Amino acid sequence: MGGEDPNTLATVEFEVYGQVQGCYFPKYCKELAQQLGIGGWVKNTKKGTIVGKLQGTKAQLDHMINWLSTTGSPGCKIEKCDLTNWEYVARIAYTDFSIRF
Repeated sequence: MGGEDPNTLATVEFEVYGQVQGCYFPKYCKELAQQLGIGGWVKNTKKGTIVGKLQGTKAQLDHMINWLSTTGSPGCKIEKCDLTNWEYVARIAYTDFSIRF
């Protein structure tokens, strides 16, 4: 009641669709995640999407999800961003944000 606490810790997995490879998307994603203090990882897939996992406060994740859904890296064209396995957690498992290959 009265909305969720923006400081609640959460984790979510994402997949970004569109023209999102070849435009340094993981690099920009990592930079923003580090600025926001989000842990997790990001990587390109063989099918041309970007996938990853985010962990942080609800407020941090909302900011990052908005970027993943609407902004992205310069030159990319985002069609959509699917979110899966959203859950609230007691503690963060990722202390930094990495690019996986």
